[in-house]
Amino acid sequence: MIRIQVQLEEEVAARLRGAAKREGTSVAELVRRATDRMLEADRSVSVSDRKARALAVCGRFGSGGADGSERHDDYLGEAFGR
Repeated sequence: MIRIQVQLEEEVAARLRGAAKREGTSVAELVRRATDRMLEADRSVSVSDRKARALAVCGRFGSGGADGSERHDDYLGEAFGR
């Protein structure tokens, strides 16, 4: 194993220490686990597959309206009650 140094926001570090205490393990172990999960997830889907999946959904969820690009701010305001 090699030693590395990372900087975290205070709140994130506190939450991480709390999680480590609850699980009865070290902060380093939690970081190793999270890193392993992230790298495994990244390996499972190639960049070309992610691009193909993104392109496959383009245009599939149309609203039927013809002015979405012109009035999208208005529609968002309506959707969020503004």
